[in-house]
Amino acid sequence: QLVESGGGLAQAGGSLRLSCAASGFTFEDYAITWFRQAPGKEREGVACISGLDGWTKYTNSVKGRFTISKNDAKLTVSLQMNSLKSEDTAVYYCAATKGFMPVDGELRAEFYDNWGQGTLVTVSS
Repeated sequence: QLVESGGGLAQAGGSLRLSCAASGFTFEDYAITWFRQAPGKEREGVACISGLDGWTKYTNSVKGRFTISKNDAKLTVSLQMNSLKSEDTAVYYCAATKGFMPVDGELRAEFYDNWGQGTLVTVSS
């Protein structure tokens, strides 16, 4: 089970920190990714972290602004979001998988089979 928290309202240029709490599994066999979906748009992979070695990958639009991290002891994955823009407004989802992952599949929703309920992030300009 995955449970997100930390969403809310922020001003453009501000920061928010999202947290994903996992239960029922340990991280080491999983890839954990934050996705987001804005109204009328497809779900987009934002940032991925390997539960095994902490390797990370980001979509281009958030590089240098967002940081994904994990806490193995607490079984949490966080997304620190800085320099927020109005286009970051979306429902953010945490997802995990230990299934087959092709090259460059880390940010693609179809390869994930465990999803949280989502948390809304609204950035006002």
